[in-house]
Amino acid sequence: MKIVVGLGNPGPKYETTRHNIGFLCVDYLVDEWKAQGPEIKNQCEVWKCKVGDEQVLLLKPQTFMNLSGRGVAPFYQFYKCKPEDLIVVYDEVDLTPLEIRFKEGGGSGGHNGIKSIDECLGAGQLNYVRGRLGVGHPRTINPNIDVADWVLGKIPDAELNELVPMFGKVQKAIELIFQGKLKEAMNKYHGKPKPKDPA
Repeated sequence: MKIVVGLGNPGPKYETTRHNIGFLCVDYLVDEWKAQGPEIKNQCEVWKCKVGDEQVLLLKPQTFMNLSGRGVAPFYQFYKCKPEDLIVVYDEVDLTPLEIRFKEGGGSGGHNGIKSIDECLGAGQLNYVRGRLGVGHPRTINPNIDVADWVLGKIPDAELNELVPMFGKVQKAIELIFQGKLKEAMNKYHGKPKPKDPA
């Protein structure tokens, strides 16, 4: 079983905030992979699908961000998953908006959702794949904005319109990662979006 987790906060108040880009990505994957669901189980919205030869669970923890691991760990343990079976996608302030970076293992970078997953999975299980989706840092816009306020702010309309092609790249990258081709996915899909030609 492969598990893809999108991180975010539940409820309409947070729906299109930067912190919910993981949820939005899972919504896209649900449509593209024609996943069945959702059902609510272990404090998660859960969809099931098949991608190539792989059975896949798509999860959106409903615990609020800083308790995300409480929803993820029971599935990981029930299906006797290994770190290579888990991919978590989430917002990353240290990447420019719409930039994509995948990595295997590593620290939480101060992200509370990742901290919670690491704590709940425990030592020896932290080398899972992290898909970091850039939302930018307030220091580049207005240094007076607190980072917490920034990630809980709404994604600008101009960026919202660009999420679909970004999520399309994430989908293709994940499909490669399912095949054990993380490095190929990184080579193909890492990097900043190309600037648009002036009209």
